[in-house]
Amino acid sequence: MKSAKMTDSKYFTTTKKGEIFELKAELNSDKKERKKEAVKKVIASMTVGKDVSALFPDVVNCMQTDNLELKKLVYLYLMNYAKSQPDMAIMAVNTFVKDCDDSNPLIRALAVRTMGCIRVDKITEYLCEPLRKCLKDEDPYVRKTAAVSVAKLHDINAQLVEDQGFLDLLKDLLSDSNPMVVANAVAAISEILETSQTAHQALEMNSQTINKLLTALNECTEWGQVFILDAIANYTPKDDREAQSICERVAPRFAHANAAVVLSAVKVVMKLIEMMDQSSEFTTNMIKKLAPPLVTLLSTEPEIQYVALRNINLIVQKRPDILKQEMKVFFVKYNDPIYVKLEKLDIMIRLTNQSNIAQVLAELKEYATEVDVDFVRKSVRAIGRCAIKVEAAAERCVSTLLDLIQTKVNYVVQEAIVVIKDIFRKYPNKYESIIATLCENLDTLDEPEARASMIWIIGEYAERIDNADELLESFLDGFQDENTQVQLQLLTAIVKLFLKRPTDTQELVQQVLSLATQDSDNPDLRDRGYIYWRLLSTDPAAAKEVVLAEKPLISEETDLIEPTLLDELICHISSLASVYHKPPTAFVEGRSIVMRKALPPRSTSAGSPQGLTAVAEQPAAAPQTQHTVIPGADSLIGDLLDMDLGPPMHQQQFQQTPAAPPAQSSGAIDLLGEGLDSLLGSGAPLPGDQAGSGLGLAGLGDIFGVPQTTFYVPPQEVWLPAAKAKGLEISGTFTRRNGVIQMEMTLHNKAMQPMTGFAVQFNKNSFGLIPSNQVELKVPLLPSQTANVTINLNTNGPVLRMDPLTNLQVAIKNNIDVFYFAILVPMHVMFVEDGEMDKRVFLATWKDIPTQNEVQSEIKDVQHNADTVSQKLRNNNIFTIAKRNVEGQDMLYQSVKLVNGIWVLMELKIQPGNPNFTLSLKSRAVDVYPGIQQTYDIILHQG
Repeated sequence: MKSAKMTDSKYFTTTKKGEIFELKAELNSDKKERKKEAVKKVIASMTVGKDVSALFPDVVNCMQTDNLELKKLVYLYLMNYAKSQPDMAIMAVNTFVKDCDDSNPLIRALAVRTMGCIRVDKITEYLCEPLRKCLKDEDPYVRKTAAVSVAKLHDINAQLVEDQGFLDLLKDLLSDSNPMVVANAVAAISEILETSQTAHQALEMNSQTINKLLTALNECTEWGQVFILDAIANYTPKDDREAQSICERVAPRFAHANAAVVLSAVKVVMKLIEMMDQSSEFTTNMIKKLAPPLVTLLSTEPEIQYVALRNINLIVQKRPDILKQEMKVFFVKYNDPIYVKLEKLDIMIRLTNQSNIAQVLAELKEYATEVDVDFVRKSVRAIGRCAIKVEAAAERCVSTLLDLIQTKVNYVVQEAIVVIKDIFRKYPNKYESIIATLCENLDTLDEPEARASMIWIIGEYAERIDNADELLESFLDGFQDENTQVQLQLLTAIVKLFLKRPTDTQELVQQVLSLATQDSDNPDLRDRGYIYWRLLSTDPAAAKEVVLAEKPLISEETDLIEPTLLDELICHISSLASVYHKPPTAFVEGRSIVMRKALPPRSTSAGSPQGLTAVAEQPAAAPQTQHTVIPGADSLIGDLLDMDLGPPMHQQQFQQTPAAPPAQSSGAIDLLGEGLDSLLGSGAPLPGDQAGSGLGLAGLGDIFGVPQTTFYVPPQEVWLPAAKAKGLEISGTFTRRNGVIQMEMTLHNKAMQPMTGFAVQFNKNSFGLIPSNQVELKVPLLPSQTANVTINLNTNGPVLRMDPLTNLQVAIKNNIDVFYFAILVPMHVMFVEDGEMDKRVFLATWKDIPTQNEVQSEIKDVQHNADTVSQKLRNNNIFTIAKRNVEGQDMLYQSVKLVNGIWVLMELKIQPGNPNFTLSLKSRAVDVYPGIQQTYDIILHQG
């Protein structure tokens, strides 16, 4: 065997025999060995990148052979070149059909595997019959190969697979007697479910199927077990008893040698115990069983340790009690790589509590003396996190930090000062006695974050530091050379000092305001300087309320993952999502659908009533869930890219909301005499200051050039005529204020009796819209009376793709009856305020989105130029990323982000003098295009 491998290298040597015409002659030779040698040379040439596609018919002729090795080589060639030679690839169909009936199961499997790899539409239909035969083949090796081929065929032509009944055949393989066939069938089904919204019904798992999978689990290879466990994790048991049974049968996988199997088993159990009674003995015991396998993973090689730690990080955020007794396994070893050390450190802090804080602090103090600077910094910062998390141990943590400061190691001192600032924020007026010690190290601070933290401490406690003015003044000497972070902090600290001790710090505050407003090119610094200037000049009391306001206490919980995202990531344990701590939609490209997973709701003793419920009884709005995809009507798992929308959003006219009146300026009281005004020279008014006598609060908008934004609101339409609602007429519209979608309704009672007990409920809709507040009518709605109601909406509701996309079905109840009506929500109220994409991200995303997703349309008769267009659109959360002028034509590049996380990129071409604009849209979700185009048309034709 060894010598045979050595001789294969001769095929890669460059000889004259490698020429195409000579290979062609050898391929058509009557001698089998010569033909085999020629095919090997062709494959060798193909492997090193030479184009040998001209030999396609000659190589295909070699398929008619009993030699398995030669057949494999020909099939390899065929897979590589079939796509570029689709017409000639049809020549191979008969051989495939014949090979699928061959007596040798290896040849049958080879044929069906190759069929799945030939991505040519023309011959796909010819392959259905051979594949159907192989799915029912007597040999398990052929059946398991055919199972995977179904997934490959589905990727080429999903409709064909579903029409030909392959999904049912694939599901039948889940009952196969061979565990490897079952595993491959599960893998194929998982692949199909990720890319098809119509296959869910045909491939839906049930109790009998899950039972068969669990039976096959013990006999599969490790990767087969992973596929089966992942499939079980996607199944929702019908009751507690079934969930417990599955947990018991999966639990033995905890002892498996393969880390992927262990983590997949952990994922199944983590999901199932969510729906059990949390106080039951079974749940308690199952949680105890989770700790040993996770601990065992930390004795493997560093790379696997890191993956395990990233998964454990998620698990301890969801259920910290699982590993609360296992703190020691997360102690750092001297030979751990830095990425493992930092991850262990993070988990240590998450598990820290009052009972183990002493042990943790001793460990962290030791880490702070190591040679790895980055790790030392993180360790010092961890001590500060412990102080914030465990209040009872805060004093001990502060003492530890002081000990570290005494070491005089520069980077340790600086990191300690940064975390002490946070401790002061968490525990105000408690540890200020250590400020003197901190001030001793003032001269050694050279890092911006440490300098900024020290300046904050001095400004915050200026009344307790006798020489605070001298300390802050020492930073002013090199003000222009400081980092922006330090400059901003210094400006605020000196203003704080002035407000606390105005008599002897007037010159200092004048100096810093001059440096910030006159000598700085940084807009953030200038803006803050002007704001402080105006406050100090006009209303000292307001200045104190703003600058010396009580700050919200900080919490250690700020770095926890948002609960909804955490639940989704728990469902993706043992995948890349759990390592990145991001949902698959954030980094998986090229999928028409990515299944959005979520943990089931925790088991409760009482069920929730179904049907219409008063909005008043709904819980307060939870943090908004970003629906990345819009589920389809059949399965709640759908994809915007494949939606078939009906007619676009109907024409709606928008009107401008009245602009808010400008704030009134209070009397101009110059706290500093003429000092502030004189900074800009005698008689020279500040920007936007009409009188030149100091900045008034009313002029702030003018100073900073901030335009007043006006959101377009459609006029009210009649949604529910009185004739259809027993005398209740409802008209309304939608708007967006301060990031909240609002439904504005006018209720008109045209009946002869009073109406009371109003409640509103929405049906499932494309964007998950549900009311956040109740319909507030303090008195009954009497006959002939009207009432205006504003309902705040959020997007936490169940999602179901509607047709058209913005369709919203509403039920309204009163003391008379329940009435139903459907309305279209204007698309632009779904545009969020953080839809301004970074230029580089915009460019990369534009290139990354397939060209076929780009759609152009024309907006006719627009009487605005590029600047007013940009501002009008920005008022409605359509952001201009960049503006270019190409050959006299203005090009606006814009972005929009919808409430469900979908991004749309736009290019708007404006030719001066031509009222017709060209709009190009690019997005992965092409079915939002009609709504976007309609929005542009309506907004640009206003005013």
